[in-house]
Amino acid sequence: MSESVKTSTSPYIKRLLVTKGLRAFGDGYVSLLLPLYLLELGLSPLQVGIVATTTLLGSGLLTLLVGLHAYRYHYRTLLLAAALLMAGTGLGFAVVTDFWPLLLIALVGTLNPSSGDVSVFLPLEHAVLSRVVDDRRRTAVFAHYSLVGSLLAALGSLAAALPAVMGDAFGLSTGTAIQAMFLLYALLAGVAAWVYRGLPRALSAEVQEPTAPLTHSKTKVYTLAALFSLDAFGGGFVVQSMVALWLYQTFSLSIAAAGTLFFWTGVLTSFSYLVAARIAERCGLVNTMVFTHLPSSLCLVAIPFMPALSYVIVLLLIRSALSQMDVPTRSSYVMAIVPPSERAAAASITSVPRSLASAISPFLSGYLLGASSFGWPLLIAGSVKIVYDLLLLGMFKKVRPPEESAPISRAYPTKMKRT
Repeated sequence: MSESVKTSTSPYIKRLLVTKGLRAFGDGYVSLLLPLYLLELGLSPLQVGIVATTTLLGSGLLTLLVGLHAYRYHYRTLLLAAALLMAGTGLGFAVVTDFWPLLLIALVGTLNPSSGDVSVFLPLEHAVLSRVVDDRRRTAVFAHYSLVGSLLAALGSLAAALPAVMGDAFGLSTGTAIQAMFLLYALLAGVAAWVYRGLPRALSAEVQEPTAPLTHSKTKVYTLAALFSLDAFGGGFVVQSMVALWLYQTFSLSIAAAGTLFFWTGVLTSFSYLVAARIAERCGLVNTMVFTHLPSSLCLVAIPFMPALSYVIVLLLIRSALSQMDVPTRSSYVMAIVPPSERAAAASITSVPRSLASAISPFLSGYLLGASSFGWPLLIAGSVKIVYDLLLLGMFKKVRPPEESAPISRAYPTKMKRT
């Protein structure tokens, strides 16, 4: 860990890194096991896409609700409630097997079919993190936050092979073994709740009580939300569950092999966060977001035309080393250009449209995969993301965060106190 992060690390940051890792581990194996489990229950590829879409839709609505009202409540209370909901989601998928009840649980729960973090936890944790570091250290802290999540998600991808191991060792059916993994998901939520209990009940970052979730930064936040939605709409075509399904249908790639592949893509993604923080110091946050994202989008466009699995794997690995460099820089940028009292709302409003936009795409991706073996979802995803990159650069290249505008020590009071 770099020296700048060491000097800014507090017990609160350490706790959030732990909970981020726990959730990422669960999401890592759930995103791979979910389509296999649903197919094992007799659902069609289209129904799998509908469930994936519903999970993203429900997550987006809940995140919006929490973000718009977070300034009224203690963050710890909201995080504990979210952990309880996560536990209920795991238990629900472990015991329910019919399509419509599963769809309801997917709507109100926290299950994540994506390899990224699309959940109610995200804006709350981002708001807390941004209050305990100064502007010049903020991107590095977000990079380490993303690093922990990505590494544990990669380990979670490897854990997707556990049902096969349990089946061989204990004679369990595939469905029963995957249900045990959903119980583990609920257990991880319980551990996360225990860690969240160590956070302070109240924060002392505000000079006065806010009267609305957004005021000064409304135009910038809504514009970014629209742009991020476009990016997420493209990304929804290639959520990890859908990519795993395409690899299975096109190349007969097993879940265990897919888990290994996504482990290595996760490792590359993890260390790209640290590189992104260093690039941002030299080139700026917006330039880093755009010029690392464009090549990864071109990889997506090229993948469907590859004649063999080996070429596909190479392009997926290259993409994984580039595509997520905008994650810590994007999070840092949003937190940088809004005042502290509006950060929870800004994080929510910029992430929720991403969830809602990406909720449409898995359904379309499932339909396309059911209709054709050609990788239309990947081609569409790459094309949409290229448009997003160019629009972001054109509209925000002159909107600079404080650390890129003038030498400052701290733009806003961000200390927390224990109560």
